[in-house]
Amino acid sequence: MSESKTNVLESCVAKSQNISSLVQYADDSVVSKTLLNKPVGTITLFAFDKGQGLSEHQAPYDAVVQVIDGVGRVTIDGTDHDIATGEIIIMPANIPHSVSADEKFKMQLTMIRQ
Repeated sequence: MSESKTNVLESCVAKSQNISSLVQYADDSVVSKTLLNKPVGTITLFAFDKGQGLSEHQAPYDAVVQVIDGVGRVTIDGTDHDIATGEIIIMPANIPHSVSADEKFKMQLTMIRQ
């Protein structure tokens, strides 16, 4: 997974942006861009190429996934959930989860720290 060093936060302060245009697909990659990183939480955009994903892991905080383009799969505690543009799902804290892309898709991940 690669993360751009460019902070796109400045381009979003006090002006609207098309969220899908803030992160671009890359061949055979998962691209991430952090929009906001504060002590209370983070907002990160991801672009998954077909066949890419994030392996199973768990986090100590609740996380909200919102699909902004395409269709993805979120697996939470062994149960698959197909999610599409405009849909959200909450991944509860301390529960194993993973993300995979059967086709290209983009998502926003909002993590709320407790």
